[in-house]
Amino acid sequence: MESRASNRARNATSRRSDSLQVERIGLKTGFFQDLYHFLLKTSWPMFFFLFVAAYLVVILLFAAAYFSVEGSIANARPGSFFDAFSFSMQTISTIGYGAMLPEGVFADLLATIEVFVGLLGVALGTGLVFAKFSRPTARIMFSGVAIVGRHQGQPALMVRMANERTNHIVDARCNFHLVRDIVTVEGEFMRTFNDLKLVREHSPIFAMTWTAIHLIDESSPLFGMDADGLRDARAQLLVTFSGLDEDFAQQVHARRFYDAPEIIWKARFADLMSYTAEGLLVIDYARFHDVLPLEEPA
Repeated sequence: MESRASNRARNATSRRSDSLQVERIGLKTGFFQDLYHFLLKTSWPMFFFLFVAAYLVVILLFAAAYFSVEGSIANARPGSFFDAFSFSMQTISTIGYGAMLPEGVFADLLATIEVFVGLLGVALGTGLVFAKFSRPTARIMFSGVAIVGRHQGQPALMVRMANERTNHIVDARCNFHLVRDIVTVEGEFMRTFNDLKLVREHSPIFAMTWTAIHLIDESSPLFGMDADGLRDARAQLLVTFSGLDEDFAQQVHARRFYDAPEIIWKARFADLMSYTAEGLLVIDYARFHDVLPLEEPA
């Protein structure tokens, strides 16, 4: 029977803390101040929505300009904005069906500008799509919660990771960092990062699963702390992962923040691995986030 800790682990996967929860004030931020970075980070549906929206807005603006000067489009129906929109679409995409054409100096200049805008938009859009496609990403699955249990008889903080792809990540490295609030002896408030030493920080090949372990001994920043102490310090556990993707031959990165309530004490991860009668290793990823109570107190 699964414990409440296991259910909390599953629920945590739907509200992953992928960044520091910070409200930034006093900075000049805006949609257009770092548009390139925003478009690279945004999802594909949002990217195409914004691209199509910008395309239609530009067409509509040029259509309104054509429509504002009567007789600027030859063979267009008088007073038809749809014809102006259709001509604008043909011009920006350089289709040119031939049924309508610019008439007069104003229309010729406007068509020239629109063609240039269209070519520039195609170049920028192609570059952005290529940049999003070519950017290597790591599909690393982190356990829904971190746990404080026991390893080789000692108290230990543990996080489980898995490679969601079927390829190998070479020279994989993992690090733990404890993020918490402190007040210095001078009375200054600081948000500090403390490195947590792992039993094994490096793996030559990462293909299946990896449980990263930090022993809580006298040298650990967690020594003597409990769940209440972590909450009072507004502590977070930052887990960083990096490695070389063998398919892309490029460095990939992943990270995961665990808030204090997402660190389960006196628990252990459910076993994933077993062997078939033929000796084949089986990994049950359906139990990846399952957490069981620790029989022996940590």
